[in-house]
Amino acid sequence: MIRLPALTVLAAFAAFTAAPAFASTPITLDQAMAHPDWIGTPVEAAWWNWDGKQVIYKQKRTGSPVRDIFRVDAGKAGASQVKDAELAKLDSPDVLFNRERTRAIVVRNGDLFERDLKTGALVQVTRGSGATIATPQYSADGRAIQFRAGDDWYQWDRQDRVLAPLAVIRAAKDPAAQDPDALRDLQLRLIATLKRQKDERDATRARAEEERRADPSRAPAPIYLGDKIAIVSSALSPDGRWLLVVTGPKDAPKGRVGKMPRYVTESGYEEFSDERTRVGRNPPQGHGLKLVNLATREVKDLAFDALPGIAVDPLAAMRVAQKLDPLKGNRPAMIGFRGEAITWSQDGTNVAVMLRSVDNKDRWIATVDLPRAALKPVHRLSDEAWVNYDNNEFGWLPDDKTLWYLSEESGYSHLYVRDAGGKTRALTGGKWEASDVAWSADGQTAWLLCNRKTPGAYEVCAVSAKDGATREVSSLDGGVEDFRLSPDQKKLLVHFSGPYLPPQIATLPSHGGAAVKLTDTRTADFKARDWIQPQLVPVPSTHGADPVWAKLYRPEQLEPGKQYPVVMFVHGAGYLQNVSRRYTPYFREQMFHNLLVQKGYVVLDMDYRASKGYGAKWRTAIYRQMGHPELDDYLDGVNWMVANQQGDRAKVGIYGGSYGGFMTLIGMLRAPGVFQAGAALRPVTDWTTYNHEYTANILNTPELDPEAYKVSSPIEYAQNLQGHLLIAHGMVDDNVFFQDSVRMAQRLIELKKDNWELAPYPMERHSFVQPESWYDEYRRIYQLFERTLK
Repeated sequence: MIRLPALTVLAAFAAFTAAPAFASTPITLDQAMAHPDWIGTPVEAAWWNWDGKQVIYKQKRTGSPVRDIFRVDAGKAGASQVKDAELAKLDSPDVLFNRERTRAIVVRNGDLFERDLKTGALVQVTRGSGATIATPQYSADGRAIQFRAGDDWYQWDRQDRVLAPLAVIRAAKDPAAQDPDALRDLQLRLIATLKRQKDERDATRARAEEERRADPSRAPAPIYLGDKIAIVSSALSPDGRWLLVVTGPKDAPKGRVGKMPRYVTESGYEEFSDERTRVGRNPPQGHGLKLVNLATREVKDLAFDALPGIAVDPLAAMRVAQKLDPLKGNRPAMIGFRGEAITWSQDGTNVAVMLRSVDNKDRWIATVDLPRAALKPVHRLSDEAWVNYDNNEFGWLPDDKTLWYLSEESGYSHLYVRDAGGKTRALTGGKWEASDVAWSADGQTAWLLCNRKTPGAYEVCAVSAKDGATREVSSLDGGVEDFRLSPDQKKLLVHFSGPYLPPQIATLPSHGGAAVKLTDTRTADFKARDWIQPQLVPVPSTHGADPVWAKLYRPEQLEPGKQYPVVMFVHGAGYLQNVSRRYTPYFREQMFHNLLVQKGYVVLDMDYRASKGYGAKWRTAIYRQMGHPELDDYLDGVNWMVANQQGDRAKVGIYGGSYGGFMTLIGMLRAPGVFQAGAALRPVTDWTTYNHEYTANILNTPELDPEAYKVSSPIEYAQNLQGHLLIAHGMVDDNVFFQDSVRMAQRLIELKKDNWELAPYPMERHSFVQPESWYDEYRRIYQLFERTLK
């Protein structure tokens, strides 16, 4: 391989960074890595005004962390900033409507309000209570608002304007309860005065409780659940009769935490902070579920025994192989994944609970037989790898009897309904994903995000509850990010984006029609540039039936007979979709790819197996073998570039951050003859050092499955390094610890490896913030590729 002299590389780099900034020329590296405000600040949270005539949104102020609030008419562009004096009149991004959609609950700045949607009147319910307001809801009769603050539930009655506790629960021992004690019994039997005093206390306490229950103006007494548990969350039935309480262990075991040093500090001294524990050192503890009858104050535990498969350990063979004790009884289970995991029907007669096994092999949805205090399983989703922690929405239709939910049971996330008789119907199906469901007030239509045409093209679909008829109602070039229904449900407010268009907002009729684009916040400088539009291409796979979708960056015309050096980009997170028509979270990298193309490279960015948007099989292909299917996909990508894009097989580089950094190391160390250069940014080098929530899904735990960790960790292949390697890492990274790169560096030192370097960034976390750090990192990447691939 020819290696350019250092002065030649630096001279080329100086010319590269000094390129003039006009449309027909490449952007400079300094500009590409500058603060993203130069692109134009995107539209952030956006929501409907109460009357549906205007849209309110937030936008970052250029050159400042401050966010301003704007309003724009729903049918035309042209926004105006909301003045400070008008803030008290606004709603919030998330509102909850009553059954008739005549009133709405608004939570703003930690306080609770109610909006009358007929008159627009806004009534404040709380002010500066100090406790975080959670899970507000309307009572079954619609006359009151209920909400949780801390562990307690409150109700505000609209007619008498009284805010009062509805359910007060305590994870403590009942002070009136006494444990059996033989000595006390002896004293009370022998000493009449002691017995008389106790009887008087008991009579006084009993009478006080009778008076409390008889007097509706008084708050209820606390309900004590015992001092052996901690309260995790709770859910109140809208009719005020029942409370479901999620509990956890009071003193959960804690693993040893990591210590992160900081060397550049205001004090001038080294400082240290406690960070997360490693995988397997703090496994999640199972939850309990209690049902409280608020009328009788009776508390019953809901057993999980009825959940199908809960007593079967899918990892039993591994426990035997590692000579570990078998599990006894049921597998521990937790309530939910993200968001609300308990959902009541609006009338309070039905409730559904989502549970998952701690090993993440099973997800259940169960209803509760309230009189019998028993779970009734209605759906089980099981995966020998792990069930998805996304797309777990569920709830009740307006008839209060029909349950709806998302499930990957077909291999893709789709929408299902289950009627009161137990009959389940799939409303959507096919090789695409349904997510972010919103129902009409009559329960006849569901709106959701869909990617039916290609995996990377997202629109809003409307689905009929009657027959599952599905159609796209938006047409925004596949760039829809999310949506909100207007208060009257006749319009949609949509966040949309494009490859070089940060998120903007538009409105359109909810049953289909032309969209009115309300904003374009890009700067004139950014819009004037001549960007290379990525081509979304399906790369044939030699290891599966489905192609690997990728973004291709190349010149408009390839020079006949010329071979181009190839750069392969690897997105982070693993379970993330980057090959889409939306604005990429890797917008700096996308500009860098423009630079590389202008400098004579071709670039391929792949949604390798484990990426989001392609179904369960694609997601779980990496189970117990991280880095193996993904590398196969990248090798297919290299072959495709050579065969179809005039790529030079002898000049292939690879780079990426986080999971992309991990995959860069995998490529360099497991296919050293393919990749001549690689830049591994903030990489995981050893999965035993990463967190439990992510890693245990894919590799189980190091104690149970040491071989999975061995075959998946790049440090185990360090002896294979042949090409040129750059490792770059923030020293205060609290996601992937800097220690990962330090340990890899020591391993390479001991192996006497050449042509590698470690670039530390003393003040950067996992995602870099400072433009100077971004510039330095990508200067090194560019120089690496120029030095080794040209």
